[in-house]
Amino acid sequence: MLHYQSSLLQDSFRHKGMRRALVRQIAGKGIRDEAVLGAIENVPRHLFLEAVFLEQAYEDKAFPIGEGQTISQPYTVAYQTQSLGVQKGQKVLEVGTGSGYQAAVLAELGAKVYSIEFNNLLFHRTRNLLTQLRYPIHVFYGDGSRGLPGYAPYDRILVTAGAPAVPAALTEQLAPGGVLVIPVGNAKSQEMLRITRLPDGKLREEKLDRFSFVPLLGQDGWK
Repeated sequence: MLHYQSSLLQDSFRHKGMRRALVRQIAGKGIRDEAVLGAIENVPRHLFLEAVFLEQAYEDKAFPIGEGQTISQPYTVAYQTQSLGVQKGQKVLEVGTGSGYQAAVLAELGAKVYSIEFNNLLFHRTRNLLTQLRYPIHVFYGDGSRGLPGYAPYDRILVTAGAPAVPAALTEQLAPGGVLVIPVGNAKSQEMLRITRLPDGKLREEKLDRFSFVPLLGQDGWK
């Protein structure tokens, strides 16, 4: 999918080999969805990190990206994506663009990705990067805790920051049969929830594993 416009955006055979090793590692941790593993293998994570982290880009770790934010651990990205159950052609809202890495993984799966970022600096920087990489992702600046109602409903919604509670605006923007995956808890630890809008409009909630995300900011996040 990638078509590089700059000699600075290089994806070498060495990088690809490192990604294959990363995929084997996260598969060993329980990620079984072959499409998700393929997307992780295809997305050049090193391009979403500062150059100082180049040698560590394919370690299964989170790294700072500035503005108090992080690029999530690859296992966490894979876990959330697998839990979401994305199908090709589905409309997906990502709350918290951050580095753009998770959005790129969703795009690799063939989703129509709409992503919203609360931090203005990250919004501009990441939108420019995704444009350079020619990922067809719609990136917006705003309060992701309120969703993106102008483009709703969504087949899938993914929240990449820890929320104090499930924002009502997000469940309201789910299409029938739609799925929301969101970490909910305190500032240090959250439980991953998967919420499905049933055909009758009711919501079904499933509790998954525990993680630690940066806080979701905004009106229905951590103000």
